[in-house]
Amino acid sequence: MDKISILGVILGLVAIILGQWLEGGHINSLIQFTAFLIVMGGTVGAVMLQTQPRHFIAGLKMLKWIFIPPKMDFRKLLTTLMNWATQARRGGLLALEVFFNSEKDPFVRRGLQMVVDGAEPETIRRALELDIDAYEDQARAAAKIWDAAGGYSPTFGILGAVLGLIHVMENLTDPSKLGAGIAVAFVATIYGVGAANMFFLPIANKLKHYILLEVRRREMVAEGLVTIANGENPRLLENKLSGFLHH
Repeated sequence: MDKISILGVILGLVAIILGQWLEGGHINSLIQFTAFLIVMGGTVGAVMLQTQPRHFIAGLKMLKWIFIPPKMDFRKLLTTLMNWATQARRGGLLALEVFFNSEKDPFVRRGLQMVVDGAEPETIRRALELDIDAYEDQARAAAKIWDAAGGYSPTFGILGAVLGLIHVMENLTDPSKLGAGIAVAFVATIYGVGAANMFFLPIANKLKHYILLEVRRREMVAEGLVTIANGENPRLLENKLSGFLHH
């Protein structure tokens, strides 16, 4: 559980609500369903219009990473690769077949299979690099929906404000309806700007960070498997991959 993300969301909401209260405003005035509908409905619609369905769905699924980050233990991975290298040095590349059968990660399984099959090290490297590039392109396209939402929501906030002001102008002769129109106008702007800067853009940036870590993890696996295929010493493998631990 990513506690800092939870704390960040709570702190941001509390700061806005507390600021409204300290200024003498009513908390209920920040709750406007019409403004929420205009901003969020318009934002989601615009994002869906520019995004392929598979990327949109993948981007929504990635949202769980904000609170439950994907597990990536680089030190444990280094230990695993060193163990594989040791086993390969002792019993040959075919000795790694037992690890292939118990491995669940499709990327690692593909690399191990190529090593066990005796593929050339450079062939393994090229195949895994293509796999990494494809993953990065797909993952970034999915995360981009949150970037797009952060760009569209302030605009729809302004649109909601304009619609609210139109409602005000249409009812200048009826003072009882002016308050509601003005409330929608200003609250819509708050929703649009607030959602972009407190949710959408931070979510996009955090997802990009996790995507980068996953790319680094896959690069570490690829480099390790190529080193094993070359029959190099496990200690050399450790020296080559230790730089990945800084990520």
